[in-house]
Amino acid sequence: MKYNPLIHHRKSIRLKGYDYSKAGAYFITICCEDRINRFGKVVADEMILNQSGTIAYKEWINLADRFPNFELDVFQIMPNHMHGIIVLSDRTTVGATPAVAQEESELNSTTARVAPTIAEIVGAYKSIVSNACLQLFKSHNKTMGKLWQRNYYEHIIRDERTHNNISNYIVNNPSKWNEDKFH
Repeated sequence: MKYNPLIHHRKSIRLKGYDYSKAGAYFITICCEDRINRFGKVVADEMILNQSGTIAYKEWINLADRFPNFELDVFQIMPNHMHGIIVLSDRTTVGATPAVAQEESELNSTTARVAPTIAEIVGAYKSIVSNACLQLFKSHNKTMGKLWQRNYYEHIIRDERTHNNISNYIVNNPSKWNEDKFH
């Protein structure tokens, strides 16, 4: 179906005018399509990852290698979703100190690059995990269907108290699984 703005209009859930490549901390939740348990199960208040869950876990860690301004913080893979705090720093050039990056930038304008946005990072993560899980399903002669639901939830973390509350929520998510709105 061709895009029709009169029919296909979605209200953005992002903060209007906010620069999502800006250094700071962001709470992210990404859900599986139809909340299907794809990544394992919770047993005795502990998340037990299956093969797809292990892929989701490892690829989240690998984001720090893919994006120079991405710093790992608290995250948790759950049966049908994942929570994480993305911390963006001011580093935007791969493999160089700021002074070297500036010198190289003056010589070669392609060295420095614009910092990726939260949407670009989440999009890359979803794509990488989907492709790896698809290969896993194919190796078992199974069909996967759509892995992720469209979009994701984000919240800009503005202070230490909020960061601590969200971190505790993420860490304790497996022990609260039976009460979780995604369960």
